[in-house]
Amino acid sequence: MAGHSKWANIKHKKAATDAKRGKIFTRLIKEITVAARLGGSDASINPRLRLAIDKARDQNMPKDTIENASKRGSGQLEGVSYEEIRYEGYGIGGSAIIVDCMTDNRTRTVAEVRHAFSKYGGSFGTDGSVSFLFRHCGQLILEPGASEDKVMEVALDAGADDIVTNDDGSIEVITAPTNAFITVKDALGKSGLEPAYAEITMKPLAEVVLTGDDAAKMQKLLDVLENLDDVQEVFTTALIDEAA
Repeated sequence: MAGHSKWANIKHKKAATDAKRGKIFTRLIKEITVAARLGGSDASINPRLRLAIDKARDQNMPKDTIENASKRGSGQLEGVSYEEIRYEGYGIGGSAIIVDCMTDNRTRTVAEVRHAFSKYGGSFGTDGSVSFLFRHCGQLILEPGASEDKVMEVALDAGADDIVTNDDGSIEVITAPTNAFITVKDALGKSGLEPAYAEITMKPLAEVVLTGDDAAKMQKLLDVLENLDDVQEVFTTALIDEAA
């Protein structure tokens, strides 16, 4: 099954994330805390917590910091209580945007997100206005050059829902947003197929390709949203074509 060329977009997102390492720890601590509060502190049966801890380890977060965040979430330690909020809206060219936040001050967060949309060419929407354009799922992407046959064999045996080969040779593995994601991720890793990108995500059901000025404006809007302190993740149906 073929899909759009998107490896450049994945690399851009990874580079943008790496450039914001100062905020990475704060966001990961929030995620670990909330994941533990919602699903318990046992990462073996809490896929959201397992993923957050894996990310924290990838960023070389100290073990004590990880454990304390989990303990705060499960009530073993006192700490700030974060609320999860999702905002929806439209960007450039009719592209859809979902903004997932964690905050201890809802009033501040909504004001900042609304301002970003209005200042940078977007349109702040209502609950449910664009979420139907996305699929909640696990998404693992392997770099171009990975063996499609091997990925398909390992991933499907481990419980993946779908395999998508993109035009640029990168391979997407789609799973349910549950323990199946962890099972497939582990199976790929054990087979020497380490994903370059692995997230529980909101995957667009259809993409809006943006080029030229529209692409630049959309990237600016996304960058501003992602840089807000209370924002954890930004999802969009926009596919920014940097080569056009």
